[in-house]
Parts: sequence; C-alpha cells; structure tokens
Amino acid sequence: MGKQFYVKVGGEHACFTDPNLKVERVSYPVMTPSAARGILEAIFWKPAFRWEIRSITVLKPIKTLSLMRNEIKDRQQSKPLVIEESKQRQQRVSLVLKSVEYIITAEMKLVWKNKDLRGYIAQFERRLNRGAYHHAPYLGTREFAAWFEPATGDEQPETVIENQYLGVMFFDTAYVKNDNRRDMRFLRHSEPIDQERTHPVEAGGYPYYLFFPASVKNNSVVVPAEKYQELYQLEGINV
Repeated sequence: MGKQFYVKVGGEHACFTDPNLKVERVSYPVMTPSAARGILEAIFWKPAFRWEIRSITVLKPIKTLSLMRNEIKDRQQSKPLVIEESKQRQQRVSLVLKSVEYIITAEMKLVWKNKDLRGYIAQFERRLNRGAYHHAPYLGTREFAAWFEPATGDEQPETVIENQYLGVMFFDTAYVKNDNRRDMRFLRHSEPIDQERTHPVEAGGYPYYLFFPASVKNNSVVVPAEKYQELYQLEGINV
C-alpha cells in the first residue's frame, strides 16, 4: 500500500450515468469510481501510474433534479455537424444530482517499474494545494464543473447514511486490445527502456464495462480493490 490522498470535491450539479444508458441520462445516487478517477487525472496524470479509488465519502444529502434539454440524434463525425441542418433535435430528460460534495480517497499505483513514485506524489500535492489542473475537472459530464481542495479530515457529513444499497454501479472501462474486434481506437503507452521517451501507439479493440455491487455504509462507498486487478488483466498490464 502506498500513500493515500484525500481530495474534497463538489459542485452545483452532477450526473454519473450508466454507460449502457444511451438516450435518457439517469445519474447514480453517488459518484462512480470512474468519475472520481477522471477528476484526479484532470489534476495530474502520467502514463507511469494509475489512480486507484479506495472510497468515496458522501458529505451532502443526496438530492435529484430533473432537467429537459434540446439535444440532437446524430453524433459528431469527421465532417462538421450543423445543428440547423440536421433537423433531428430531440428533447431529452436527464435526472441529475444537485449540490454534491464528496471526499475521494485514492492511491497512485505504479505501472512503469523503472520510475520513482515519489516525484509524482510531490507533483500532485503541489497541484492539489495550488488548485492547479491540466484540464477543468467535472462531475460526470463536462457541463457540470467541479471544484476541489485537500480534505482536512475535519469534514462532517450533513446527513448520516448508515446503510443504503445502491445496486450494481459502474466501476470503470477496460480498453481491451483485440485485432479481430476493432470497435474503437485508443492509445497505449508502453514502458520506456533505458529511461528513453516513448510515444503512445494507437491500438484497436473494444471497451469492456466493469460493474460492482455498491452500498453506502457510514456515508462511504468502499471500492473493491480486486476490481482493479480484473481491469489490469483485461488490458494486459502487469501491476
């Protein structure tokens, strides 16, 4: 076990959806491990390590809000999409969360064994304390911006949630390399040899969604560590 980080995040709205829901967006009651990882990667990320989420603590009561928005049916392709010409505007309803606040407990997991994790830890701590980031962090979708700061350890939940079953929650996506099934393209970073820099290589394969049974106990969702081993095995990574 390495050093654990405690990051307090929040925002006015959030939407953490099941990737299988393609039309109507319905948020999970609590932030997913994938969304928590995305926030930490927005602050600091390198291919030499992976973020592993240990737990997500709920500080504010779970409140929902129904929103209706104009969206389009088509996806953006290489050719620019002109909304006025698509004639496929649709009104869709999203069930989102309102006024959220969490504490993310996470750990850096070294993937490239010839690197020193201490330097990455120091860089992340500096960014966290300054409020710096690589790209703006968000809560599930880019339209819901997130703020973040170091957790002090004195935070107290506004409402106590002793035990609430959330059902089967989305954990994360494994990008499986497969030449026979090239549903999508993604980048793979190979470990450099003799401290030389390497360039990411484009690979083909398919996304594999991982889920786990989630519960809020004493205001925290504990993420099973064995799910990360399953993810690494699917991606062919030795950790």
